[in-house]
Amino acid sequence: MVGAYVDAPRDDKPGGDTPRNGLPRGTTARTARIAALPLAFGGRAVAGWGRRLAGADADAVSAAMMERNAEQLFAVLGQLRGGAMKVGQALAVYESMMPAELAEPYRRALVRLQAQGPPLPARDVHRVLDEQLGRQWRTRLPEFDDVPTAAASIGQVHRARTAQGRPVAVKIQYPGADQALETDLRVLERFARLFTLIVPGLDARAVMRELRARTLEELDYRAEADHQRAFAAEYGGGEHLHVPAVIASAPKVLVSEWLDGTSLARIIGQPADDGADLHAHDRHGHTIVETMFSSPVRIGLLHADPHPGNFLLLADGRLGMVDFGATAAMPGGIPPVLARTLRHLADGEREQMMALLRAEGFIHGDVGPDDVLAYIGALADPLRVPRFRFDRAWMAAQGARVADLRGAAYRETGRALTLPADHLVFLRVLTGWMNVLAQLDCTVAVRGIVEKWVPAFAEG
Repeated sequence: MVGAYVDAPRDDKPGGDTPRNGLPRGTTARTARIAALPLAFGGRAVAGWGRRLAGADADAVSAAMMERNAEQLFAVLGQLRGGAMKVGQALAVYESMMPAELAEPYRRALVRLQAQGPPLPARDVHRVLDEQLGRQWRTRLPEFDDVPTAAASIGQVHRARTAQGRPVAVKIQYPGADQALETDLRVLERFARLFTLIVPGLDARAVMRELRARTLEELDYRAEADHQRAFAAEYGGGEHLHVPAVIASAPKVLVSEWLDGTSLARIIGQPADDGADLHAHDRHGHTIVETMFSSPVRIGLLHADPHPGNFLLLADGRLGMVDFGATAAMPGGIPPVLARTLRHLADGEREQMMALLRAEGFIHGDVGPDDVLAYIGALADPLRVPRFRFDRAWMAAQGARVADLRGAAYRETGRALTLPADHLVFLRVLTGWMNVLAQLDCTVAVRGIVEKWVPAFAEG
């Protein structure tokens, strides 16, 4: 299966904010649902305090409260879809940075959110196909499953078969997705502090700004199709990676080769119990890292949506890569100055690093190398050894470090560093995949991959 599908309640009541033919759109109602979350969390905290005073076990009360908070948060984000669900998916990447006592209930809710969402009714699916592919689409897709196999933030996927008998995945954008995205991203930025309750130390406003910059680009499936074609041409028949071919595209519909596979998000939830499992996890981690560092050089593009739902484990052991809506153009490859900065970080060349950053105008003010190393030094951890193990303990330590550095000095360091947009995009994607790899628990020869595919890093 390419994804999971679970039916969920729809708000079709008169006066509600969910029209029968698309996403919830009403700004007031969407805002109210999100605004109710911190109130509910606070109410549960007070109730839990009362139960503890009455003699209830503190750990049991806290666990139950966190589980209910997780369920409510991601139920609301999932039902709203649009930008709200996109934020939930972005938070899923940071699950390994959560405090240990929070991780399990939130992990379950996050994994469900990555693959589930309320489905669009069949009549509305057919209407979108009529508008986008023409009323003759049924002759081109004589077999079409009205029940979606995956329902996500701005669209859902259906299985179909072409007139030639080829199985395909038909990705259909929800009507009103553009309005919902704009509404959600504006509203959620006002409630950004809510998400620091889940991931302490998260710069939630920075996450929201980044989401705003890239999610609106995902609305044009023709651009996504072009990105997917470029990846498929270069990686489509690879030994460890496969990218499905594009069959047809329109602004709100994308038809691709069907892939049978298991989402990497589900594999993450299964511990590696033996050597074969560990080897497979290492191989998948290697494939992800090599694709991230090689694609800017090979095709001038970077897949910019780091979450495990974008990779499928295929029957032949390869990974299938999907969803190219968030793709950053990097025609010159990874910026050489960024590569050299990472090399200086990895090799402990503090003065060379500072001289480079100042020469490029990327740092100003009275900030020393210790400040910079505390701020971004962990990005180079995988580059300091021949093989690096990404695991939850390492990522949790990074989360704790970030949480400890939220004071004024840390904020001053962040303000003193001014990086161009293409640098920031790559660092965000790198950070996101480091979190995913930590959830996968794998060992990867990152330095060798980077030396192979990033000439400026190898040159030093």
